[in-house]
Amino acid sequence: MRFQQLIDSLPIVGFFVAFTIVALITAEVGYRLGRWWQERTPDEKDGPTTMIVGSLLALMAFLLAITMGMASDRFDTRRKLVLAEANSVGTTYLRAGYLPEPASSKIKDLIRDYVPLRIVTNDLADLRVRMAHSVEIQAKLWSIAEGLARATPDSDVLALFIDSLNETIDLHETRVIAGLYGRVPETILILLLLGSMLTLGMLGYSGGLTLRRSPLTAAVLIIVLGAVITLVVDLDRPREGFLEVSQQPIIDLQEQIGALPPGHLRDGLN
Repeated sequence: MRFQQLIDSLPIVGFFVAFTIVALITAEVGYRLGRWWQERTPDEKDGPTTMIVGSLLALMAFLLAITMGMASDRFDTRRKLVLAEANSVGTTYLRAGYLPEPASSKIKDLIRDYVPLRIVTNDLADLRVRMAHSVEIQAKLWSIAEGLARATPDSDVLALFIDSLNETIDLHETRVIAGLYGRVPETILILLLLGSMLTLGMLGYSGGLTLRRSPLTAAVLIIVLGAVITLVVDLDRPREGFLEVSQQPIIDLQEQIGALPPGHLRDGLN
């Protein structure tokens, strides 16, 4: 499944700069086109152009508000999932202490190796490796739990551990979906960008018909609109940008339970 969008190739600052430049050019082309048409038909009145521009501005404000709401909701969901996973993994680690040895120690060691993998990085290749390794550790944890369940099927303590382990595994998949695929639909972003260009072009065209325009006002409008759309794009990017989901809950958990020396699992548990 593809989770990268067309505009993901542009960094956040690059997107804002590109939008501003294209928007300025679009507004200027619209103005010159309107001025050319007014000079060609000097007796023709402005008509409904001003009303159409006002309607387009209102429509763009409505679409921008909806898109901003979608992006902020997805950002907040990713933030909550980080805390939920940290709590779930921490609970699983604590409940492992009630299990018999050597299963208890093995599970705790596996979780210590698991926690650092849950810290999201901006490197997509590294993220794939972390996801694959996370699934491997989940399989090992579940295998140990299955063995304990066969040996002591009526254990209430084991049932509690399996419940928290199952929640941890479920949260892994939920986080993957929310982080990689739970984004604002690309079609909406493209519609927002095209609609913005059309609106700015019509705004310039209306100024050309009346032979009146305010370059400062147009520049301010473009910069503010570009900043808001850039904010939407930033909120929608889970792995980069100025607004990143804090990984502090998982980092705190890692500090609480400690970390294994490099290669410990490979040498002692495999």
